[in-house]
Amino acid sequence: MIARLVGEVVEVTTGALILDVSGVGYLVRVGPRHGSVIVLGDVVTLSISTQVREDAITLYGFRKSDDRALFEQLMSVSGVGPKLALALCDGLGIAGLATAVHTEDTRALLAVPGVGKKTAQRLVLEMKGRIERNFSPTSPTITPPPGNPPSSKDPLRLALARLGYRKTEIDGAVRGITDAGLADKPLAERLSAALRVLSGGRA
Repeated sequence: MIARLVGEVVEVTTGALILDVSGVGYLVRVGPRHGSVIVLGDVVTLSISTQVREDAITLYGFRKSDDRALFEQLMSVSGVGPKLALALCDGLGIAGLATAVHTEDTRALLAVPGVGKKTAQRLVLEMKGRIERNFSPTSPTITPPPGNPPSSKDPLRLALARLGYRKTEIDGAVRGITDAGLADKPLAERLSAALRVLSGGRA
């Protein structure tokens, strides 16, 4: 398993580069922003995530081991593959992703190419508590979309409103988890069940 490479950049293409390490050329996938600052002939050190599949072995390169760890953690989220995980790491970085996840800012996640509404919701739900907060832990100011109640004593309703759901959708999700006998469960479990209902599944 390759975890680190040090070598000369002998070719740069869109989203990838070839690194010459002691006469062996390694094709390494990199994010567009990272790749844009790499110059032909540079000697670089890359932290590598090796992804092995039945038909291919693909190397993904990062400037720091923390970025590589984030990339691999993101791929544990349902619906997130290497391409999307790389886009998230390159587009938001650790600090940006941590902020988006902990403040439930799905709009920031949706700004990353390839991230849809359901994936943004899963990222918030599954990554919260697994990524360090690299920002001041002050409460975010969020304006609920039109049709949502301005305030509510139920934290589940507030959480769904912050994710962009309308009042009618929230009411339906709450009914769904109540009918399933989950109304007294912890917030995290109720939120997960509500998102399943809103995605057309069962609580």
